[in-house]
Amino acid sequence: LPLLLTSALTISVCAQDKKLPDITLNDVDGNKVNLNTLNKDGKIIVLDFWATWCVPCKKELTNMINGYADWQKNYNVELVAISIDDSRNTTKVKPTVDCLSWPYRVLLDANSDLKRLLGFQNVPYVVVADKDGNIVYQHTGYVEGDEFELEDQIKKIAGKE
Repeated sequence: LPLLLTSALTISVCAQDKKLPDITLNDVDGNKVNLNTLNKDGKIIVLDFWATWCVPCKKELTNMINGYADWQKNYNVELVAISIDDSRNTTKVKPTVDCLSWPYRVLLDANSDLKRLLGFQNVPYVVVADKDGNIVYQHTGYVEGDEFELEDQIKKIAGKE
């Protein structure tokens, strides 16, 4: 039993120390963006992983548009939509984003390097990092209204609840 308790404790401590990985991805215009530079001005970073073929992903990101300007103003948030479409489908990403009028920065994880580093399987997948780059919230899947739960988490992280 003591061994079990120790390993459970270690897991929770390690989970709290998880930071945004030091990785560079291309945006939809071919510019290189290092994940570690996103929160350089003290922003809370929301990474929303999606794919062009994922209906719930597109619904989630589209539904977040309504509150996004307020999140930026009230909590200093930047939402980054990260496409996990593979290299065959990356050409569909920009037209999809343009068609849906998303106001977010969009990065491409065509080789799933970041997805592997974060260790998740399915999209939609949301990761929130505090202003110091610590991953403080993760969520898989989407049902209508999840964006309000996300805003509650962002409020807590921003210390504005």
